[in-house]
Amino acid sequence: MNLHANEKHERCARGGITGWMLETGVAVGVGLALLAMASALRAQMSDATANQLREKIRAALFVPNPLPDLDAKNYGSFSPEPGVVAERVTYATEYGMRVPAIVYRPEKVRGRIPGIVVVNGHGADKTSWYSWYTGVEYARAGAMVLTYDMIGEGERNDEHKDGTSEHDRLIDVPGVPQRMGGQMVTDVMQAVSYLRSRPEVDAKRIAVMGFSMGSFVVSIAGAVDDRIHAVLLTGGGDLDGPGGYWATSHNVMCQSGPYNALEFLGDRGAVLFALQAKRGPTFIFNGTNDTVVAIPTHGPDFFDDLRKRVIAVNGSDKNVFTTYFDPGASHRPAWVTKIAAQWLADNLHFANWKSGQIAALPTIRVGGWAAKNGVEFNKSAHREDRDAGLVAIDVNVPNLTQEQLSVLPMAEWEKQREEFVYSIWARDAIADAERGKDSGVR
Repeated sequence: MNLHANEKHERCARGGITGWMLETGVAVGVGLALLAMASALRAQMSDATANQLREKIRAALFVPNPLPDLDAKNYGSFSPEPGVVAERVTYATEYGMRVPAIVYRPEKVRGRIPGIVVVNGHGADKTSWYSWYTGVEYARAGAMVLTYDMIGEGERNDEHKDGTSEHDRLIDVPGVPQRMGGQMVTDVMQAVSYLRSRPEVDAKRIAVMGFSMGSFVVSIAGAVDDRIHAVLLTGGGDLDGPGGYWATSHNVMCQSGPYNALEFLGDRGAVLFALQAKRGPTFIFNGTNDTVVAIPTHGPDFFDDLRKRVIAVNGSDKNVFTTYFDPGASHRPAWVTKIAAQWLADNLHFANWKSGQIAALPTIRVGGWAAKNGVEFNKSAHREDRDAGLVAIDVNVPNLTQEQLSVLPMAEWEKQREEFVYSIWARDAIADAERGKDSGVR
């Protein structure tokens, strides 16, 4: 980026929405509206301003409004362990495609229960250990937990494979990376819609948890979807400014492309987390040695400063995020720990795990659990400061196979593959972009 571009970027960052308007020569009518919005942000974010910002963020990422009809389908169920039922379902998402999901719930449901959506990191899907461990763990607590395949993984992968990061393939067509971010946000919102459609779930007690790339997706989804009550982010949440980690990520399709589409917000981290605060509570859990998302330089001081800016935008500290730093830990899905479970229990009110009972629950080191059950990790997950060293709540989670966690039998998947796979999404997203449907804010 040249000097002029840097200066322009900095002025936009300092000026927020107003700076963006001046630098881009936006139309007068729109400019006046954005000036009014900027003025409101400097005072206190009103509900009207929050709704306007949500609409603009959704437009910038091409999130459909209204959302697609859910059209949920059930493909049977199994019991991963006594007292827990796992249902195989699919539901509709953007571009006429479908999301395959495993939904974990208590076998016996008494009254309305909370719902939880699990949003994985790069290369992970509903067959990743932490996805199904989490499903069983919080079903034991008394929640309905939805885990699903990210676009390009598992049953949404062209070869029905896991750990491919297929969606990271750069499509150098203007507007397509923004659409990838919007697709991921839409998938989260449709998962929330699915849980809300279940009569067992209390629509006012739905949480969404995101790890790594998932933390980025949920940072946006939780800002634009006020149906979500609680958000838990781990391995991320450190939303920085121009030239920072998220803005320069080499994962253009799912991170830097969508994040830079939101430059019109000005202080993106502060505005997104202020919108989160308007929705409900947020908890950010990171390891102090997590170099994957730059936590050594985005530690307590970074988050303290970000929190002050969020409070300034929000007008108060109500529901502004809280943080926890795990000493010596690196990049890992920490929501299986007691600390995360305690926060969720305080905010979701589990039927089976009261807040005061969690401290007494048994625990197990994840590396030991994996060895005991024959669960295979990737190379980095074997490290003590990564997955293997996590101390999770022990609820006797078994090793679940890919066959168990596939929603459609292979023959049926082959027949329906165009409703699921990445290549079809890419074809349609490129066509959409080339037709000039760039109605989002730039």
